[in-house]
Amino acid sequence: MLAVGVASAAVSLAAAYWFLAHRGILRWLSLVVLVLSPAAVIVVFALRGLLWVALASATAWLLAGVTARAALATEPGDWRMPERRVDRPATHPFLIMNPRSGGGKVAKFDLKRKAEELGAEVFLIDGREPVDVEAVAELAVADGADLLGVAGGDGTQALVAGVAAEHGLPFVVITAGTRNHFALDLGLDREDPAACLAALADGVDLAVDLGTISGQTFVNNASFGAYAEIVQTPQYRDDKLGSTLDLLPDLLSGQRGTHLTASAADLQVVEPQAVLIANNPYGTGDVAGLGRRARLDQGVLGVIGINVRNARQAAGLLRGARSTGLTVKTATEVVIDGDTPEIDVGIDGEAVSLPRPVRCTIRPGALRVRVPRNRPGVAAPHARMNWTRLRQLALSA
Repeated sequence: MLAVGVASAAVSLAAAYWFLAHRGILRWLSLVVLVLSPAAVIVVFALRGLLWVALASATAWLLAGVTARAALATEPGDWRMPERRVDRPATHPFLIMNPRSGGGKVAKFDLKRKAEELGAEVFLIDGREPVDVEAVAELAVADGADLLGVAGGDGTQALVAGVAAEHGLPFVVITAGTRNHFALDLGLDREDPAACLAALADGVDLAVDLGTISGQTFVNNASFGAYAEIVQTPQYRDDKLGSTLDLLPDLLSGQRGTHLTASAADLQVVEPQAVLIANNPYGTGDVAGLGRRARLDQGVLGVIGINVRNARQAAGLLRGARSTGLTVKTATEVVIDGDTPEIDVGIDGEAVSLPRPVRCTIRPGALRVRVPRNRPGVAAPHARMNWTRLRQLALSA
């Protein structure tokens, strides 16, 4: 049963790679294999009268994993960012709000009125022409603003956060974006953006790191390679799925896009298909090591490189971080180079092109984020599986 299950998983991963890396009849045959592989396992188990055994085993493995991670869980003090008391609330807070962000959350939650009732000055990005939010924030500081905040997407937050860090001002995040990744890792309320405004009256400060990429600030991550190349194409916004499936075969085979090299003090990844540089490392929620960041103050960049050239390496991703096609490291500086004058980058979801080489660094504790004293908080991170420690805990029980 174990051999059949593992073989099916390997075949499924290989078929998924073939589906992404080819076009035409081979792509659709791979899709058939991807669907039939797990279905065949279920049929085989059922015919042998072992389906109930497989379900019971899966339940037992799930229970074992949950209890093992609970036993290995660390103390909250190891993963919660320390809070700093606010001695004096801001007297001239300045908030930039994007009414179009998050499907219109600014209007839906009446954020402008509620912020103004708390004494904030609000700037709405409501025109058709692009707005230089950095310039708006700089002008607000020159006019006496002693706190900056953003109700918008992560890209807009990063731009204003850079200005706040430069002037040593507190920064408020209002969860009016679409995904609100930065807010999630700060423990803010993503369901009710108006709850974030409580930081203006009753807040605490968190000292948060900022990532920089060729001088530009990012709060979440910068992505290079396949994703960055795809989002740069004009047709991507109109047909995301179609554009991705059309471009991936050439990107995975190296026939299109920049041939990258990622270098750090003890790391070199040659010609990866994708590289992700994160402001602090992500957790271990899936095969690629992506998940949530319990802390944003560890002073390091998270580095994830993917280099999968064939179906065998794709199946090898089952080994997780030990896979030869996956690199998971931390560093304080990473240099991305390539064979083109400019390198496409996705910075907090915004597509840009930067001259090579691109240098990514970390600014420890550069940003003072003001958050509500009462907020949902950050969920405890998944503990890394440590069989030696588990055995010690079991024997000492």
